[in-house]
Amino acid sequence: MDLTTLKSFMEVARCQSFTKAAENLGYVQSSVTTHIQKLEQEYGVILFERYGRIMRLTSAGEYLHHIFAQILTLYDDSKLLISRQVNGNLNIGTIESMFAYFLPPVFMQFRQAFPQVCLNVQALHEQEILQMIRSGEIDTGIILDRMVVDDDIESIPIREEPLVLFTEPSHPLCGNAKITMSDMNGQSYVATEQTCTYRNAFERLLESNSVCYRIQHEFESLEAIKQFVGYGLGVGLLPRIAIERELAEGRLVALPFEHPEIVFHTQIVLHRKKWKNPAIRHLIELLENAATIEKRLAL
Repeated sequence: MDLTTLKSFMEVARCQSFTKAAENLGYVQSSVTTHIQKLEQEYGVILFERYGRIMRLTSAGEYLHHIFAQILTLYDDSKLLISRQVNGNLNIGTIESMFAYFLPPVFMQFRQAFPQVCLNVQALHEQEILQMIRSGEIDTGIILDRMVVDDDIESIPIREEPLVLFTEPSHPLCGNAKITMSDMNGQSYVATEQTCTYRNAFERLLESNSVCYRIQHEFESLEAIKQFVGYGLGVGLLPRIAIERELAEGRLVALPFEHPEIVFHTQIVLHRKKWKNPAIRHLIELLENAATIEKRLAL
């Protein structure tokens, strides 16, 4: 006897039909018939009686149904129990905006499911994360970048992450119906650090359009960037999740700017040979669910 045979028995009992049971299980009908015959031979009893086109359990079949239901429940419980026995450390690399504005509720849910796993999270730059994935120094990364294409790295897209060009409410650009490249001529720009992927993409776009701009201030801290922009010291470019509260309160204003070269995705990255243990699989599932929920709320 094996679990396949037990599941065939339970499905025939539920559907009262060999044909429907086979369809639901993805088997040919002869396989399901063989499974039932095997059980009847092992127990030396008839398990089903035919009433027209309907199969009904005999008294012996009803008794076995009760026992098999318990066996399958114990089997499912054992898989859940063993998967939750994962312990040790899960080393994650991510960027500040993800760590500060997206990941905390996800990590809270993760801890509830895997209390024995310690999440060691490092705030790193994207290129550092990719290199540490390749070398095996971290288990997985959560980054904001163009979709990663790399022979050694698997990238799992979570969502497209909107980037917002923003300023304080009295800035002259706030009156524009649409921001073009020429509108950026002569503007002061409060920038993220030089290793930031979306800063580099934005500056390449400005330079390819011969836009003259000034970087008056440069910070790794997102809060510092928001403060300086809020005091009228330039425009900024950050992920929307990092300035959502300030936009809602009216302290900062999103400028009507879009460009196909400034499209970035939140994505999970890990080595292609990395075994996705239950903890990693659950973290991926939580991140995907969180992204789906935020997308629905945005609509």
